[in-house]
Amino acid sequence: MHKVCSRLHGPALLGKTDPWNSLDACVKFHKGGGVICQKSAMKHTPPVLPQIPPFDFKPEPYQGMSKDRLLDIRKHNCNPMTMKVTYYKKPVFINQGYMQWLWDVDGRRYLDLFAGIVTVSVGHCNPKVTETAEKQLRRLWHTTAIYVNPQMQEYAEKLASLLPDPLKVVYFTNSGSEANDLAVLMARLHTGNFDVITLRGSYHGGSPQAMGLTSNTQYKYPVPSSMGCHNTMCPDVFRGLWGGSHCRDSPVQTIRECSCSPGHCQANDMYIRELKEMFATTVPSRIAAFFTEPIQGIGGAVQFSKNYLKDTYQLVREKGGICIADEVQTGFGRTGSHFWGFQGHNVLPDMVTMAKGIANGFPMGAVVTTAEIARSFAKGVHFNTFGGNPLACAVASSVLDTIKEDKMQENSAEVGTYLLTELAKLRDKYEIIGDVRGKGLLIGVEMVKDKTFRIKPPMCITKDDADFFLAVFNQAVHNYMERR
Repeated sequence: MHKVCSRLHGPALLGKTDPWNSLDACVKFHKGGGVICQKSAMKHTPPVLPQIPPFDFKPEPYQGMSKDRLLDIRKHNCNPMTMKVTYYKKPVFINQGYMQWLWDVDGRRYLDLFAGIVTVSVGHCNPKVTETAEKQLRRLWHTTAIYVNPQMQEYAEKLASLLPDPLKVVYFTNSGSEANDLAVLMARLHTGNFDVITLRGSYHGGSPQAMGLTSNTQYKYPVPSSMGCHNTMCPDVFRGLWGGSHCRDSPVQTIRECSCSPGHCQANDMYIRELKEMFATTVPSRIAAFFTEPIQGIGGAVQFSKNYLKDTYQLVREKGGICIADEVQTGFGRTGSHFWGFQGHNVLPDMVTMAKGIANGFPMGAVVTTAEIARSFAKGVHFNTFGGNPLACAVASSVLDTIKEDKMQENSAEVGTYLLTELAKLRDKYEIIGDVRGKGLLIGVEMVKDKTFRIKPPMCITKDDADFFLAVFNQAVHNYMERR
């Protein structure tokens, strides 16, 4: 028996119940307007799908609370928002993970194509990272940054070595929101200016300050949070006012017609004109910063018109501002072609923020900036109790080693490009699929009714796993089209 369950917001878990041959394709969608919706599953008998790829790992049997008890606690004792994001009529109860695979409390195995919101970079419980964490747990968990511990200094040097000059000064935090808060504060102090510009559709965190940077209604509350934060038109060459089939840096282009001449993106000229209009009408003559993701993550893997960031960085610096790249989702080799997303735009930011994949799910974030900006910030006392603790730094250091040793950036390029190319064939096959976009293993599939299917798996995913996903996704869309 097969079943296909369509749900909101993001990527997928694909799995089967061992040892049976039944298959669950749990497909989650992100709606551009931020509305959470849920449609009922429909049982049917489609053609036989490929078997889930074999994997030599036996999970431990679950012996904890019943699912009913877990859900009751979730409803009454946990953040009520967790119930809003509990997709499926029957929620998935995850018990264990290993590399790109997850197991629920019933022993059912799933292919993880979301990586804990783009956080599990090198695989669940990656054995190399796990071994490092266990060793550090037996040595030292936490001490204050007032004292010197080898892990913090060793990791700071290793991380800085992966960034171009002059980005060599590292500040450690515990999350991406924290890192982005700190970056805004540093930008305002260094420039002496206040106003910050972001793009519409952006997401930069859930703290009060980061909420101001975020331009997505779903994540905002009716409280003051946006003082000095402004958003400009996103240069989305698929959904935006301008764009075409030669306008973005991706193995797959839009199907919109394009009149651009070789080497020149006319759509970019129009989006830059909108930015200049904002400079002329909305912000003071001097600004603090321009803040953007190299590829929008929660916004739907949105890519910009060619040269947009390059032209924008120049305009921002002319206004006295600094340029900040939010690499929380795009960093650490996920885009395949480069280790950092900003490198794909041929720009050099003044500050880079990062989190999520930095430590494979362990709470950690960082800001990397120049010595000049760091000196401006040193006029006061900044301290972070947990940021850069020995355990976090040991884990993050092991993640960097694993990405390099296991060639995960190269795998992101190879498997990601394959996925994009094959998904583009499905776009041409099904009218409901409007766009396929992204780089490496940061992929978006936009449905014509304003929904985006976000595919951002652990970077250890294989081509066989990709084929399994493609077959299930193809069947899910086919079933939907038949019902419609």
